[in-house]
Amino acid sequence: MSRFTEILQVAPLPDGRNWVILKDFGYDVGEENSGETINVPIGFVTDFASVPRPLWWFAPKWGRCGNAAVIHDFCYWEQSYDRRKSDEIFREGMQVLKVGRIRTWLLYYAVRYFGCMAWNANKKGKRRGVEKVLEKVSDWNAMKVLT
Repeated sequence: MSRFTEILQVAPLPDGRNWVILKDFGYDVGEENSGETINVPIGFVTDFASVPRPLWWFAPKWGRCGNAAVIHDFCYWEQSYDRRKSDEIFREGMQVLKVGRIRTWLLYYAVRYFGCMAWNANKKGKRRGVEKVLEKVSDWNAMKVLT
């Protein structure tokens, strides 16, 4: 079975919506020690799950699926996998975290249907020079380019 390589350590950013990774964090795709690992670097900025506030009762931005959401955010930013594979990694990560079956599939289909907006926004942002990995974790001013 797949696994997350480290305990997720984050700190909130002043904008109230985003968090920064404080310690290297990763995920072994497919199965543990598969040789296919997604490594999220220190300084990567995530918003966890992009769930509209009225739905937080069902799928909070963080919580049980938070680790999988961070990996998914990084996959969407880096775009070294295609969008479908990135979404499948998100689903697999939720299964590793033992998120309930119904919630896992609903969240998976939500990103399949609506994730194209975030995928395309990241693609455009990268072309414009937006950076989602802060050089220094203390560099809060870098957040201005993300919003």
